[in-house]
Amino acid sequence: MRIRTTAALAVACGAAALTWVAVPVATAADAPASVRPWQLGGASADGSARTPFTATTATAKQPYPLAVTFSKVKVAGGKSAVSVGTEAIVHVSYSFHLTATNVDVSAPDFFVGLDLYRGSVTKPTSDLYGDQPATCDVTSSESSYEKVVTGMSCKGKVDIYPRSDLNNADAGAKWHAVAWAVAYNGQKPGDPADVSKIGTAELAGQASPTVRRLSKLTTNAAPEPVRKGKTLTVTGALTRANWETHKYAGYTGQKVKLQFRKKGTSTYTTLKTISTDSHGNLRTTYKATADGYWRYSFAGTTTTPAVSAAGDFVDVK
Repeated sequence: MRIRTTAALAVACGAAALTWVAVPVATAADAPASVRPWQLGGASADGSARTPFTATTATAKQPYPLAVTFSKVKVAGGKSAVSVGTEAIVHVSYSFHLTATNVDVSAPDFFVGLDLYRGSVTKPTSDLYGDQPATCDVTSSESSYEKVVTGMSCKGKVDIYPRSDLNNADAGAKWHAVAWAVAYNGQKPGDPADVSKIGTAELAGQASPTVRRLSKLTTNAAPEPVRKGKTLTVTGALTRANWETHKYAGYTGQKVKLQFRKKGTSTYTTLKTISTDSHGNLRTTYKATADGYWRYSFAGTTTTPAVSAAGDFVDVK
């Protein structure tokens, strides 16, 4: 279990406690450790739908709906998928616009951000988020006797830690984005005197890229050099990240193309298609006719990105 600085709502024995402190975040095998900011006013402990703010809910210590709306939400520049390996942290950029009415957006305890979630918005099975909240620039401000309306352009990053954030079932699954805002309004994080004075807003169900298991592919053509017309043996292996063992493992039963690029040209030609064995290995033969580069190429699946091996040059005598 890792520790990250985050906004969270811990619900225990019917009492709510808001924090922007270091809290433990559950690994894939653990139960969820905390409720995220966009759930503060929306999901109860049993995952039921948001309860409208009333005098009764205020007495019951429920955050009130914050007068903030969101638009132009974009994650990863609109890409359809992001690839994650076994170790390196992947930073997924996001941006959105928000409009706040009678909200002190300059307050030090006003925060906004964006999460990626899988499953129901009220009870997600997985949640990915950033180490830090978003940063925003004021783009417009209009004031009248009754209200102050502030427009802001916000951006940030979702930080994916493959060792603790993901399990293999997350690959290729449907993900959504939720933009959120929380205003503590002077309440003490971690021990608020009155939770009903804390405001929250969210926009769920936004487009999100899928998350895929990073793939690797190797090629080795032998012997080198080889006589013209003789047979080359081309071996290789297709592997992909396993987010549960934190190692790369063979991707079995996958169709992979053997390709060749003649020396002095820039285009690879597919010669044949073979399948990986029970360990993800590849092996085939082909007659050598000219100097050039040999490689395997994998088209990808919904859970695993496409990848082509680096060309292996063979000198034909």
